[in-house]
Amino acid sequence: MTDLFAPLQSLKQGDWFKLICGASFQHLPAVRSLTLAYTLAGADCIDVAADPAVIAAAQAALLVARTLAREAQKRGFDYKGNSPFLMVSLNDGEDPHFRKAEFNPTECPTECPRPCERICPAQAIVFNSIKEDFSGVLSQKCYGCGRCIPVCPYDIIYTSSHMSTPSAIAPLVMSTGVDAVEIHTKVGRLAEFQQLWQAISPWADQLKLLAISCPDGEGMIDYLRAVYELIAPLNSALIWQTDGRPMSGDIGDGTTIAAVKLGQKVLAAKLPGYVQLAGGTNSYTVAKLKAMGLLNDFRLPILDFRLESANPQSKIRLEKFVTEGNPADNFSQNSKSKIAGVAYGSYARVLLSPILEQLENKEVNNTNVQTNLRLEENDVLLWQAVELAHSLVSQIKSQQER
Repeated sequence: MTDLFAPLQSLKQGDWFKLICGASFQHLPAVRSLTLAYTLAGADCIDVAADPAVIAAAQAALLVARTLAREAQKRGFDYKGNSPFLMVSLNDGEDPHFRKAEFNPTECPTECPRPCERICPAQAIVFNSIKEDFSGVLSQKCYGCGRCIPVCPYDIIYTSSHMSTPSAIAPLVMSTGVDAVEIHTKVGRLAEFQQLWQAISPWADQLKLLAISCPDGEGMIDYLRAVYELIAPLNSALIWQTDGRPMSGDIGDGTTIAAVKLGQKVLAAKLPGYVQLAGGTNSYTVAKLKAMGLLNDFRLPILDFRLESANPQSKIRLEKFVTEGNPADNFSQNSKSKIAGVAYGSYARVLLSPILEQLENKEVNNTNVQTNLRLEENDVLLWQAVELAHSLVSQIKSQQER
Protein backbone atom coordinates (compact mmCIF):
# COMPACT_ATOMS: atom_id res chain seq x y z
CA MET A 1 0.00 0.00 0.00
CA THR A 2 1.27 3.47 -0.78
CA ASP A 3 2.20 6.06 1.85
CA LEU A 4 -0.96 8.00 1.10
CA PHE A 5 -3.33 5.11 1.65
CA ALA A 6 -1.89 3.25 4.64
CA PRO A 7 -2.86 5.63 7.51
CA LEU A 8 -6.29 6.32 6.00
CA GLN A 9 -6.89 2.60 5.69
CA SER A 10 -6.11 2.21 9.39
CA LEU A 11 -8.72 4.84 10.21
CA LYS A 12 -11.37 3.06 8.20
CA GLN A 13 -10.71 -0.37 9.59
CA GLY A 14 -10.44 0.91 13.16
CA ASP A 15 -6.82 0.22 14.09
CA TRP A 16 -5.42 3.75 13.85
CA PHE A 17 -2.47 4.46 16.18
CA LYS A 18 -1.17 7.97 16.82
CA LEU A 19 1.93 8.94 18.77
CA ILE A 20 1.69 12.31 20.49
CA CYS A 21 5.18 13.70 20.99
CA GLY A 22 3.66 16.76 22.68
CA ALA A 23 2.29 20.06 21.42
CA SER A 24 4.94 21.94 23.40
CA PHE A 25 7.60 19.23 23.62
CA GLN A 26 10.73 20.50 21.87
CA HIS A 27 13.48 18.13 22.97
CA LEU A 28 14.77 17.33 19.49
CA PRO A 29 16.75 14.13 20.26
CA ALA A 30 13.73 12.61 22.02
CA VAL A 31 11.31 13.64 19.25
CA ARG A 32 13.62 12.07 16.69
CA SER A 33 14.01 8.83 18.65
CA LEU A 34 10.31 8.51 19.49
CA THR A 35 9.35 9.10 15.87
CA LEU A 36 11.82 6.50 14.64
CA ALA A 37 10.85 3.80 17.13
CA TYR A 38 7.08 4.20 16.77
CA THR A 39 7.28 4.45 12.98
CA LEU A 40 9.16 1.14 12.81
CA ALA A 41 6.59 -0.30 15.22
CA GLY A 42 3.74 0.59 12.84
CA ALA A 43 2.33 3.96 13.98
CA ASP A 44 -0.07 5.71 11.58
CA CYS A 45 0.53 9.29 12.71
CA ILE A 46 3.20 11.26 14.55
CA ASP A 47 1.92 14.43 16.23
CA VAL A 48 4.56 17.07 17.02
CA ALA A 49 4.86 20.70 18.03
CA ALA A 50 4.34 23.30 15.31
CA ASP A 51 8.01 24.23 15.47
CA PRO A 52 10.17 24.01 12.31
CA ALA A 53 13.07 22.43 14.20
CA VAL A 54 10.81 19.80 15.78
CA ILE A 55 9.17 19.06 12.43
CA ALA A 56 12.60 18.67 10.82
CA ALA A 57 13.70 16.24 13.56
CA ALA A 58 10.62 14.08 12.98
CA GLN A 59 11.06 14.17 9.20
CA ALA A 60 14.68 13.07 9.56
CA ALA A 61 13.54 10.08 11.62
CA LEU A 62 10.94 9.14 9.00
CA LEU A 63 13.65 9.04 6.35
CA VAL A 64 15.85 6.83 8.53
CA ALA A 65 12.92 4.50 9.17
CA ARG A 66 12.57 3.82 5.45
CA THR A 67 16.16 2.62 5.29
CA LEU A 68 15.49 0.19 8.13
CA ALA A 69 12.31 -1.33 6.72
CA ARG A 70 13.93 -4.56 5.57
CA GLU A 71 15.73 -5.06 8.86
CA ALA A 72 12.49 -4.40 10.74
CA GLN A 73 10.74 -7.11 8.72
CA LYS A 74 13.56 -9.56 9.42
CA ARG A 75 13.04 -8.93 13.11
CA GLY A 76 9.33 -9.68 12.85
CA PHE A 77 7.91 -6.15 12.74
CA ASP A 78 5.23 -5.53 10.12
CA TYR A 79 6.71 -2.29 8.79
CA LYS A 80 6.97 -2.01 5.02
CA GLY A 81 8.52 1.41 4.63
CA ASN A 82 5.31 3.41 4.53
CA SER A 83 5.44 6.74 6.34
CA PRO A 84 2.92 7.72 8.99
CA PHE A 85 1.21 11.07 8.66
CA LEU A 86 3.18 13.92 10.20
CA MET A 87 0.81 16.15 12.17
CA VAL A 88 1.32 19.49 13.90
CA SER A 89 -0.81 20.71 16.77
CA LEU A 90 -2.22 24.23 16.95
CA ASN A 91 -4.41 26.00 19.50
CA ASP A 92 -7.04 28.73 19.38
CA GLY A 93 -6.67 29.76 23.04
CA GLU A 94 -5.35 28.77 26.45
CA ASP A 95 -4.67 25.06 26.56
CA PRO A 96 -2.59 22.93 28.97
CA HIS A 97 -0.86 21.24 26.03
CA PHE A 98 0.68 24.57 25.01
CA ARG A 99 2.36 25.67 28.20
CA LYS A 100 5.64 25.35 30.08
CA ALA A 101 6.39 25.27 33.78
CA GLU A 102 8.69 27.96 35.11
CA PHE A 103 10.25 28.96 38.42
CA ASN A 104 13.30 30.74 39.75
CA PRO A 105 15.56 28.10 41.35
CA THR A 106 17.27 30.73 43.50
CA GLU A 107 13.98 31.06 45.40
CA CYS A 108 14.03 27.38 46.39
CA PRO A 109 15.08 26.90 50.04
CA THR A 110 17.99 24.53 50.42
CA GLU A 111 15.96 22.35 52.79
CA CYS A 112 13.22 21.77 50.19
CA PRO A 113 12.85 18.04 49.38
CA ARG A 114 12.20 19.03 45.74
CA PRO A 115 9.10 16.96 45.01
CA CYS A 116 8.80 18.74 41.66
CA GLU A 117 11.97 17.06 40.45
CA ARG A 118 10.74 13.62 41.46
CA ILE A 119 7.24 13.96 40.02
CA CYS A 120 8.17 15.34 36.60
CA PRO A 121 7.55 12.57 34.02
CA ALA A 122 9.72 14.31 31.43
CA GLN A 123 12.71 14.81 33.75
CA ALA A 124 12.48 18.46 32.81
CA ILE A 125 13.24 19.77 36.32
CA VAL A 126 16.85 19.58 37.46
CA PHE A 127 18.95 21.06 40.23
CA ASN A 128 22.68 21.64 39.93
CA SER A 129 22.86 19.38 36.93
CA ILE A 130 26.44 18.80 35.83
CA LYS A 131 25.34 17.60 32.43
CA GLU A 132 23.19 20.63 31.64
CA ASP A 133 25.10 23.04 33.92
CA PHE A 134 21.70 24.31 34.96
CA SER A 135 19.03 24.41 37.66
CA GLY A 136 15.33 24.90 36.99
CA VAL A 137 13.01 23.79 34.18
CA LEU A 138 14.57 22.50 30.97
CA SER A 139 12.08 24.21 28.70
CA GLN A 140 12.62 21.95 25.69
CA LYS A 141 11.69 18.89 27.76
CA CYS A 142 8.66 20.31 29.56
CA TYR A 143 5.35 19.47 27.89
CA GLY A 144 3.03 21.23 30.32
CA CYS A 145 1.49 18.40 32.37
CA GLY A 146 1.40 20.69 35.41
CA ARG A 147 2.05 17.99 38.00
CA CYS A 148 4.85 20.01 39.56
CA ILE A 149 2.60 22.96 40.44
CA PRO A 150 0.47 21.49 43.26
CA VAL A 151 3.37 19.62 44.89
CA CYS A 152 5.60 22.68 45.32
CA PRO A 153 5.71 23.39 49.08
CA TYR A 154 6.46 27.06 48.45
CA ASP A 155 4.03 27.73 45.59
CA ILE A 156 6.66 29.28 43.32
CA ILE A 157 6.05 27.23 40.17
CA TYR A 158 3.87 28.79 37.51
CA THR A 159 3.22 28.23 33.81
CA SER A 160 3.56 30.30 30.68
CA SER A 161 1.36 29.56 27.68
CA HIS A 162 1.83 30.20 24.00
CA MET A 163 -0.71 30.68 21.25
CA SER A 164 -0.72 29.66 17.61
CA THR A 165 -0.28 32.87 15.61
CA PRO A 166 -2.70 32.70 12.65
CA SER A 167 -0.40 34.70 10.36
CA ALA A 168 2.37 32.14 10.92
CA ILE A 169 0.26 29.05 10.39
CA ALA A 170 -0.16 29.05 6.62
CA PRO A 171 3.57 29.39 5.80
CA LEU A 172 4.34 26.64 8.31
CA VAL A 173 1.84 24.23 6.77
CA MET A 174 2.90 25.08 3.22
CA SER A 175 6.67 25.04 3.61
CA THR A 176 7.35 22.13 5.95
CA GLY A 177 5.41 19.38 4.21
CA VAL A 178 3.22 18.26 7.10
CA ASP A 179 0.35 15.92 6.26
CA ALA A 180 -2.12 16.83 8.97
CA VAL A 181 -3.14 19.54 11.41
CA GLU A 182 -4.80 19.17 14.79
CA ILE A 183 -6.61 22.13 16.30
CA HIS A 184 -7.03 22.22 20.06
CA THR A 185 -10.16 24.14 20.96
CA LYS A 186 -12.66 24.44 23.80
CA VAL A 187 -16.38 24.97 24.22
CA GLY A 188 -17.12 28.69 23.88
CA ARG A 189 -14.22 29.59 21.61
CA LEU A 190 -16.00 29.47 18.26
CA ALA A 191 -14.87 32.97 17.24
CA GLU A 192 -11.25 32.12 18.06
CA PHE A 193 -11.53 28.83 16.21
CA GLN A 194 -12.92 30.61 13.18
CA GLN A 195 -10.02 33.06 13.16
CA LEU A 196 -7.49 30.23 13.24
CA TRP A 197 -9.38 28.24 10.61
CA GLN A 198 -9.48 31.24 8.28
CA ALA A 199 -5.68 31.30 8.37
CA ILE A 200 -5.49 27.60 7.49
CA SER A 201 -8.41 27.11 5.12
CA PRO A 202 -6.82 28.53 1.92
CA TRP A 203 -4.35 25.64 2.09
CA ALA A 204 -6.62 23.03 3.65
CA ASP A 205 -6.69 21.05 0.39
CA GLN A 206 -3.01 20.25 0.93
CA LEU A 207 -3.85 18.34 4.11
CA LYS A 208 -4.65 14.64 4.18
CA LEU A 209 -6.22 14.90 7.60
CA LEU A 210 -7.70 17.43 10.01
CA ALA A 211 -8.21 16.62 13.69
CA ILE A 212 -10.24 18.59 16.21
CA SER A 213 -9.30 18.07 19.87
CA CYS A 214 -11.76 19.28 22.48
CA PRO A 215 -12.18 18.44 26.17
CA ASP A 216 -15.61 17.70 27.60
CA GLY A 217 -17.82 20.52 28.79
CA GLU A 218 -21.40 21.72 28.89
CA GLY A 219 -22.70 22.10 25.36
CA MET A 220 -19.76 20.22 23.84
CA ILE A 221 -21.71 18.39 21.14
CA ASP A 222 -23.48 21.55 19.99
CA TYR A 223 -20.10 23.25 19.90
CA LEU A 224 -18.57 20.50 17.78
CA ARG A 225 -21.51 20.70 15.37
CA ALA A 226 -20.88 24.44 15.06
CA VAL A 227 -17.20 23.77 14.41
CA TYR A 228 -18.13 21.30 11.68
CA GLU A 229 -20.37 23.90 10.03
CA LEU A 230 -17.36 26.22 9.88
CA ILE A 231 -14.96 23.73 8.30
CA ALA A 232 -17.39 22.00 5.91
CA PRO A 233 -17.06 21.06 3.15
CA LEU A 234 -13.78 19.33 3.90
CA ASN A 235 -11.78 17.35 1.34
CA SER A 236 -9.50 15.67 3.87
CA ALA A 237 -10.35 13.02 6.46
CA LEU A 238 -11.67 14.36 9.76
CA ILE A 239 -10.97 13.10 13.29
CA TRP A 240 -12.70 14.14 16.49
CA GLN A 241 -10.11 13.64 19.22
CA THR A 242 -11.76 13.07 22.59
CA ASP A 243 -9.34 14.50 25.13
CA GLY A 244 -10.53 12.71 28.25
CA ARG A 245 -7.94 13.45 30.91
CA PRO A 246 -5.06 15.30 29.27
CA MET A 247 -1.47 14.14 29.72
CA SER A 248 -2.25 11.54 32.37
CA GLY A 249 -1.88 8.13 30.71
CA ASP A 250 1.32 7.32 32.57
CA ILE A 251 -0.29 7.86 35.99
CA GLY A 252 -2.35 4.66 36.07
CA ASP A 253 -4.81 2.46 34.23
CA GLY A 254 -7.88 4.27 35.53
CA THR A 255 -7.10 7.47 33.66
CA THR A 256 -8.31 5.93 30.41
CA ILE A 257 -11.93 5.81 31.64
CA ALA A 258 -12.47 9.52 30.97
CA ALA A 259 -11.24 9.13 27.39
CA VAL A 260 -13.52 6.14 26.77
CA LYS A 261 -16.58 7.88 28.23
CA LEU A 262 -15.97 10.97 26.15
CA GLY A 263 -15.47 8.81 23.09
CA GLN A 264 -18.86 7.21 23.67
CA LYS A 265 -20.47 10.63 23.99
CA VAL A 266 -19.07 11.86 20.69
CA LEU A 267 -19.87 8.58 18.91
CA ALA A 268 -23.50 8.91 20.02
CA ALA A 269 -23.67 12.35 18.40
CA LYS A 270 -22.97 10.77 14.99
CA LEU A 271 -20.84 13.66 13.77
CA PRO A 272 -19.27 13.31 10.32
CA GLY A 273 -15.76 11.95 10.66
CA TYR A 274 -13.91 9.50 12.90
CA VAL A 275 -13.65 9.37 16.68
CA GLN A 276 -10.21 8.80 18.21
CA LEU A 277 -9.39 8.63 21.91
CA ALA A 278 -6.71 10.63 23.71
CA GLY A 279 -6.11 11.98 27.19
CA GLY A 280 -5.33 9.29 29.76
CA THR A 281 -4.77 6.52 27.23
CA ASN A 282 -2.41 3.70 28.17
CA SER A 283 -1.94 -0.08 28.03
CA TYR A 284 -5.45 -0.58 29.46
CA THR A 285 -7.28 1.43 26.77
CA VAL A 286 -7.62 -1.14 24.00
CA ALA A 287 -8.63 -3.87 26.44
CA LYS A 288 -11.32 -1.56 27.80
CA LEU A 289 -12.58 -0.73 24.31
CA LYS A 290 -12.70 -4.41 23.40
CA ALA A 291 -14.61 -5.28 26.55
CA MET A 292 -17.16 -2.56 25.80
CA GLY A 293 -17.53 -3.52 22.15
CA LEU A 294 -16.29 -0.13 20.96
CA LEU A 295 -13.68 -1.41 18.51
CA ASN A 296 -14.42 -2.91 15.11
CA ASP A 297 -14.37 -6.67 15.34
CA PHE A 298 -14.87 -7.35 11.66
CA ARG A 299 -12.27 -9.03 9.50
CA LEU A 300 -11.45 -7.59 6.12
CA PRO A 301 -12.01 -9.98 3.20
CA ILE A 302 -8.98 -11.80 1.88
CA LEU A 303 -7.52 -9.27 -0.51
CA ASP A 304 -4.01 -8.25 -1.42
CA PHE A 305 -3.93 -4.62 -0.32
CA ARG A 306 -0.59 -3.95 -2.02
CA LEU A 307 -1.70 -1.77 -4.90
CA GLU A 308 1.23 -2.70 -7.07
CA SER A 309 0.12 -6.34 -7.15
CA ALA A 310 -3.65 -5.89 -7.17
CA ASN A 311 -5.63 -6.47 -10.34
CA PRO A 312 -7.13 -3.34 -11.98
CA GLN A 313 -10.63 -3.85 -10.60
CA SER A 314 -9.39 -4.43 -7.06
CA LYS A 315 -7.09 -1.44 -7.32
CA ILE A 316 -9.89 0.90 -8.39
CA ARG A 317 -12.18 -0.42 -5.69
CA LEU A 318 -9.53 -0.06 -2.97
CA GLU A 319 -8.60 3.46 -4.05
CA LYS A 320 -12.26 4.47 -3.98
CA PHE A 321 -12.71 2.90 -0.55
CA VAL A 322 -9.65 4.57 0.96
CA THR A 323 -10.25 8.02 -0.46
CA GLU A 324 -14.06 8.19 -0.35
CA GLY A 325 -15.46 5.35 1.70
CA ASN A 326 -18.57 3.49 0.58
CA PRO A 327 -21.03 2.02 3.10
CA ALA A 328 -22.56 -0.08 0.32
CA ASP A 329 -19.49 -2.24 -0.24
CA ASN A 330 -18.33 -5.03 2.06
CA PHE A 331 -15.00 -3.62 3.15
CA SER A 332 -16.39 -2.33 6.43
CA GLN A 333 -19.32 -2.84 8.72
CA ASN A 334 -20.40 0.63 9.76
CA SER A 335 -16.86 1.48 10.86
CA LYS A 336 -17.77 5.04 11.90
CA SER A 337 -20.05 3.73 14.65
CA LYS A 338 -16.94 2.51 16.47
CA ILE A 339 -13.79 4.10 17.84
CA ALA A 340 -11.42 4.52 14.89
CA GLY A 341 -8.22 4.59 16.89
CA VAL A 342 -6.24 5.71 19.89
CA ALA A 343 -3.63 8.40 20.42
CA TYR A 344 -0.98 7.90 23.10
CA GLY A 345 1.07 10.72 24.57
CA SER A 346 2.63 10.66 28.02
CA TYR A 347 2.28 6.87 28.36
CA ALA A 348 3.97 6.23 25.00
CA ARG A 349 6.83 8.56 25.86
CA VAL A 350 7.38 7.23 29.37
CA LEU A 351 7.31 3.67 28.01
CA LEU A 352 10.46 4.44 26.01
CA SER A 353 12.09 6.72 28.58
CA PRO A 354 14.50 4.05 29.92
CA ILE A 355 15.88 3.58 26.40
CA LEU A 356 16.11 7.31 25.75
CA GLU A 357 17.89 7.83 29.08
CA GLN A 358 20.46 5.20 28.18
CA LEU A 359 20.97 6.88 24.83
CA GLU A 360 21.51 10.25 26.49
CA ASN A 361 24.00 8.73 28.91
CA LYS A 362 25.97 7.30 26.00
CA GLU A 363 26.17 10.74 24.41
CA VAL A 364 29.01 11.72 26.73
CA ASN A 365 32.22 10.06 25.62
CA ASN A 366 35.34 9.40 27.66
CA THR A 367 36.49 12.99 27.33
CA ASN A 368 33.12 14.28 28.63
CA VAL A 369 32.44 16.00 25.33
CA GLN A 370 28.77 15.82 24.37
CA THR A 371 28.04 14.14 21.07
CA ASN A 372 24.79 13.77 19.17
CA LEU A 373 24.36 10.01 19.32
CA ARG A 374 21.29 8.95 17.38
CA LEU A 375 19.09 5.99 18.14
CA GLU A 376 19.84 4.21 14.87
CA GLU A 377 23.55 4.39 15.70
CA ASN A 378 23.07 2.03 18.64
CA ASP A 379 21.67 -1.18 17.24
CA VAL A 380 20.83 -2.72 20.61
CA LEU A 381 18.95 0.29 21.96
CA LEU A 382 17.19 0.86 18.63
CA TRP A 383 15.52 -2.52 18.49
CA GLN A 384 14.81 -2.53 22.20
CA ALA A 385 12.96 0.75 21.67
CA VAL A 386 11.05 -0.62 18.67
CA GLU A 387 10.10 -3.73 20.67
CA LEU A 388 8.72 -1.57 23.48
CA ALA A 389 6.86 0.66 21.02
CA HIS A 390 5.46 -2.38 19.23
CA SER A 391 4.12 -3.76 22.51
CA LEU A 392 1.78 -0.75 22.56
CA VAL A 393 1.07 -0.38 18.85
CA SER A 394 0.24 -4.07 18.45
CA GLN A 395 -2.57 -3.89 20.97
CA ILE A 396 -4.85 -2.12 18.51
CA LYS A 397 -3.25 -3.49 15.34
CA SER A 398 -3.98 -7.05 16.45
CA GLN A 399 -7.68 -6.23 16.01
CA GLN A 400 -7.28 -6.72 12.28
CA GLU A 401 -5.13 -9.84 12.22
CA ARG A 402 -6.68 -12.63 10.18
